[in-house]
Amino acid sequence: MYSTLISTAELAGLLGGPGVAVVDCRFSLADKAGGRKAYAASHIPGAVYAHMDEDLAAPMAADRAGGRHPLPTPETFAHTLSAWGIDNDTQIVAYDDGPGTMAARFWWMLRWLGHDAVAVLDGGWAAWQSENRPVESEIPSVSPAQFVPHPRPELVVNADKALQYTASGGALLIDARSPDRFRGENETIDPVGGHIPGASNYFYGQNLVDGRFRSREELAERFQALMGQRPTGEIVHYCGSGVTACHNLLAMEHAGLGLARLYPGSWSDWSSDPKRPRAQG
Repeated sequence: MYSTLISTAELAGLLGGPGVAVVDCRFSLADKAGGRKAYAASHIPGAVYAHMDEDLAAPMAADRAGGRHPLPTPETFAHTLSAWGIDNDTQIVAYDDGPGTMAARFWWMLRWLGHDAVAVLDGGWAAWQSENRPVESEIPSVSPAQFVPHPRPELVVNADKALQYTASGGALLIDARSPDRFRGENETIDPVGGHIPGASNYFYGQNLVDGRFRSREELAERFQALMGQRPTGEIVHYCGSGVTACHNLLAMEHAGLGLARLYPGSWSDWSSDPKRPRAQG
């Protein structure tokens, strides 16, 4: 079973085999239709397409409460997986064309629903193409299956709980955004810049070298330096909208540190309420 990362060679050996599903998660905030167009032009054989806004998130509320990418209900996401031919025995592999953030969001959502046999393609679409591995443009025809969710609500933290942690010091919040956005500078996505008071900043891009994840040992050393003596259960990851934070969650799990928690609403939810404290710098 692959439960964190999978190499291009390992995925190539699984393609076409029984009980394997590949999910293309390519997406860009700058061109929300671009990922689907790229998928239609060329993708890993047999892959289905997952759209960030349509499949991996619920619609954003008018007042932005819940953030830009709120989680769908477990039942809704399970219905989507079933339509893609995925059941509880399927080995799933997700990939995207960037640093792995969209694929990591998909990975985390499967873990949230209690499914461990899900991995992210290390190096993603770029690595697959650079090795001249097989691709196709045909949209696969899949037979519906039945995915039964077994939600793990303990993996999710809401704004109230995050606020309680900031007041009590009962957890370590790690912000996955770039350092400038963490400081409240160059904010172009959310109306207000800054971060949750007391949070630490670990930019998710530091998990990678040349487009692939660092070794387990390197990742463990980096996150343990942040965690200190705190157990993984006291770590909460967030970002702008609960997407890039999943990259850090995946890195920690791959490093053998266990699965921490996610604040899915993240800064886009936190900053939607002016009564919540904000920090800059």
